[in-house]
Amino acid sequence: MKYSPNDPILLTSSLHVAEARKAIAELVDELIQENRLINNADRMETVALNQAINRILAEDLLSPIDVPASDNSAMDGYAFNGTCLDNSETIIALKVVGTAYAGKPYAGKISAGECLKIMTGALMPDDCDTVIPQELTVYQNDSQIELKQNSIKPGENRRLRGEDLQKGKPAILAGRYLRPSDLGLAASLGIATLKVQPKLKVAILSSGDELCQLGEELSTGSIYDSNRYSLTGLLNRLNLEIIDCGIVRDDPSALKAAFIDAAKVADVLISSGGVSVGEADFTKQIMQELGDVGFWKIAMRPGRPMAFGTLKTVPGQTSKHKTLFFGLPGNPVAVMVTFYQFVRSALLQLNGANQTEPPLTQAISSESIRKKPGRTEFQRAILGRGTDGRPTVKLTGSQGAGILRSMSQANCFVILHHDQGNIAPGDWVDIALFDGLL
Repeated sequence: MKYSPNDPILLTSSLHVAEARKAIAELVDELIQENRLINNADRMETVALNQAINRILAEDLLSPIDVPASDNSAMDGYAFNGTCLDNSETIIALKVVGTAYAGKPYAGKISAGECLKIMTGALMPDDCDTVIPQELTVYQNDSQIELKQNSIKPGENRRLRGEDLQKGKPAILAGRYLRPSDLGLAASLGIATLKVQPKLKVAILSSGDELCQLGEELSTGSIYDSNRYSLTGLLNRLNLEIIDCGIVRDDPSALKAAFIDAAKVADVLISSGGVSVGEADFTKQIMQELGDVGFWKIAMRPGRPMAFGTLKTVPGQTSKHKTLFFGLPGNPVAVMVTFYQFVRSALLQLNGANQTEPPLTQAISSESIRKKPGRTEFQRAILGRGTDGRPTVKLTGSQGAGILRSMSQANCFVILHHDQGNIAPGDWVDIALFDGLL
């Protein structure tokens, strides 16, 4: 389904999760072009390598060297010229003339009938093209080994110059969400700094008269605001700049002012609460006044009500810069589920990442799970391993949208897709791990 601002279908229909995700991705593409958030040399930042974790690489990282820089041995053994393997002798005897270590190449010549004891990573002499592992040789004495003709083929166990990377070729492509292994790769090339996309500025706020700040005494009917702390943790995992706008009461003018202030300084605004159909839920109305709204009911559990669209910094005026807006539900679990399913991918996409969707894997359900076709469900669960070594998954118990403890105990979601029905013990189900995501 194509995103179109204020589309009646988006405003009234209960969309499939896949349809909602597609609509969001299309709007984000439009914002990228309008706001020139990526592929913009003026916006790129240069950061030290040890500060680049969880940043988005802004341009292809080209290798300044060949990797490996020279032909070298792939293992501990003996290097020799493989032409000797073409003779008719079953057993070949070779004279050991020296030793080569990694970082300490052998300077002499290797003649026919000779070999060089060589360590993994050591430079291959020009006269040698083959390495036989030491365990495949018969050690005679310090100066001679024997090997069987059929134990090795010419050219084996030699790593060629540029085999992994060639000078001037991309080592890491732009759009990479940089992981520890990427930093290690860059360091192995002698690269000390990387050009990355600037951190998105993400404003967060919670709305509701029932919310209390930490440290305040709870009155009857009030609760502590947990959503901003969950969202802060989720955003910190993505290494983004967070603007905490606090708690906003159920007052249209106050909420509108908070949205305008956030839109002036942030690329994205995420609110929680105020998106259902209650009399005090003003988000939809304010979004229509400030910008474009795609407000829908999503066929999912938890997290059915969610607002989505863009905001302008000045109501009624044309603004070159638009702020992406997500109005998440108020229930603590629904906040985290909708962030996982929609917001996280949109933030990565908006920040130039080329891989935005979290990977899925599978496990065997250790229990029956009730499920009606017609909506996507995200059940909190614990991934383990059965006695047979296969992955198993068990729900954390009650799956109510307000039971935050179930999220704290879980290490994954069981994802039950739109058309799935009941799950029986022993059925395979899709799961998404929290680690690295939540």
